[in-house]
Order: sequence, then C-alpha cells, then structure tokens
Amino acid sequence: MKDTKEAALVGVKEIARRANVSIGTVDRVLNNRTGVADKTREKVLEIIKDLDYQPNIMARRLASKRLLHLAVLIPAASGETGYWNAPLNGIRQAAASIRDFGVTVEIYFFDQNDKTTFTARANEILKKEYQGILLAPMFEEESLNFTKKCRAKKIPFVFINSDIETAGSLTYIGPDLYQSGYLAAHLISYLVREGQQVLIVNISREMDLHHHLLRKEEGFRAYYKTHPADIQIRKTDIRQTDYKSVKSKLHKALAKTPVDIIFVTNSRVATVGRYLEEAGLGHIKLIGYDFLAENIDYLRKSVIDFLICQKPQEQGHKGIMALYDHLVHGAVIEQQQYMPIDIITRENYLNYRN
Repeated sequence: MKDTKEAALVGVKEIARRANVSIGTVDRVLNNRTGVADKTREKVLEIIKDLDYQPNIMARRLASKRLLHLAVLIPAASGETGYWNAPLNGIRQAAASIRDFGVTVEIYFFDQNDKTTFTARANEILKKEYQGILLAPMFEEESLNFTKKCRAKKIPFVFINSDIETAGSLTYIGPDLYQSGYLAAHLISYLVREGQQVLIVNISREMDLHHHLLRKEEGFRAYYKTHPADIQIRKTDIRQTDYKSVKSKLHKALAKTPVDIIFVTNSRVATVGRYLEEAGLGHIKLIGYDFLAENIDYLRKSVIDFLICQKPQEQGHKGIMALYDHLVHGAVIEQQQYMPIDIITRENYLNYRN
C-alpha cells in the first residue's frame, strides 16, 4: 500500500511540475474546486490525460491513512515587528497544498526575545512523534541542543531565515547573511562621502544569541576592509526593543556624534524611521530589512531609503516542501538554498511580492 500511495504522490507532483503550478492547484483541479483560472485548469487536465492519471482511485487510497506529521518552530509575530507573519503564511500555504496527501503540519511559536520559550517549545516537539521539523534557529546554543536530539532520533530538520552550518540540517533556506551585510555596505558606498559617519544599529534583546544579526554586521565590515574609505563606522546595540527605549538610545548615540547614514540589521528599521521623522532628522540616510507594512510606510515617505528583502514567505513554503519532497519522494535536497537579495525603493515597492 505504501508504494501505491507514494506512486500517487509522485504522479501529482509530476503533473504540477509539467504544468508549472503548485500541488495545491493540481488538487483543486482534481477535485473540481474553484480558484483556478480556466486556462490553467485546461492545461492541468490535458497533462492528466497525457499521463493517464487516475485521480479518484488514488485520492481515496491517500485519504485512508495519514503519511507524515511535520512540526514547525518559529518566532511569533509581535507588536514590535510583524516579520514572522510572512514565513507563517508560506508555511500555511504549503501545508494546505499537501494536506490532502496525508501530511499534517503543527506550528509552535516562541518569543524571539526569550530563549527559554524556544527551549520549552522544542521539548514539547520532542515528546511527540514527528517525521520532520522546520525551524528558525534564532538562538544558536539552544538550537544546537535541540537539533542534536533530533539527529539522535533520526528526525530531519530544515532551517529557514538563519543558518548554523555545523548543525547538520537537511537544508538551509534563506538569505546569505554575510553577503546581505556586504551588499548593504556596497549600497552605502554610493551614498557616503569622505569624512562622513555611518552607524550600524542592532536591535535585539538577546543580542549575543542572535547570530544572524552579527553575521550581517560581519559582512558589512568586510566590504570596507576590501574597499577602504575615509569614513567612520560606529555601532550601537539596543537591547530593549520597545520604541521608548530605542528612541532614548538613538538620541544619546546621535547627540554624542552626529551621523549621516544608519544601517539597521533587521526588520525593526521602521522604529528607527519613526525616531528620525519625529526628531526632524530627515537628512540621515536609512537602510534596513524586510518588506513589512510599517517599513513600506516610511519607505514611501523617503524616511527609509532602501529595504533589503529576502522573500520570507517563500522561505516558509520552500521549507515545508523540502521536508515533503525528502520524506515522500526521497528527493535529494540542496544543502543551501539561498534566497535572492532584493533591493526595494520608493520607486519599485508597488510591484514587489514577498
């Protein structure tokens, strides 16, 4: 029975590949559901005919038994940043597309400002029987402890958003963090003039544990090691992430030494934009990360000059599908799947998709 089920899944995947659509779209066509363009529906049906695929028989067999249980461990979106809504949307879309093929996806959230919540959720996952895990390894030591236990139980796991190369993940799907920081410095090189000041701003309560922020900073500084310039690069770490605390820390930093350009290493760039707008410091150039509503608002107003975006929704979707392809089809998965590093401006944001 297992071979028959897997053959059916392979058939559906092949139909989706040939039609250049998602598995979910194929499922909607097979079950005569709405939400598929007529042209796409005709194309899928033609491929089904060419393959002599028997959808009704296979669907009944697939429905008879659940095949896979997957777990997801990611940060919860918060009032300070809605970044994690995007990967969550991608995860849910992927889960919906494979649900009818015997796959369940259970999502666990942790507080990105509290490493103990990561460990607590990880322990809950380990108490259950999951065949694959998708996680954002935001806290390095805690993630390594968790993934060590996953390896001992022979549970494959996928990283998104940030990587730990020594952990032994099935794949990493996300930005090349070092290159992302390097790109930010390259952008700034076109804006900065001799003698000007550049401020790197890290905003994170668990600063020392958020290795992905430090990796971006490393890439940023590396650019100026290979492209020396007569500028001053300073840094401020803001460990209290509420607006009042960010405002206070920025006010002190800028009162001490005025700056010309600010580079924020994560999605909280809108918080800095708010301060610059309120303080009447619109002459300061501002660069940060992620295609979020609050960031776009300040981009439109030219408070933020550039946003660096790395398709977080696609990361979530690809992560689930990597586990599915590996566990169901035995597919060989690339060790690293880097997302494109996109530069978003006031002129092109309307046409961008996360």
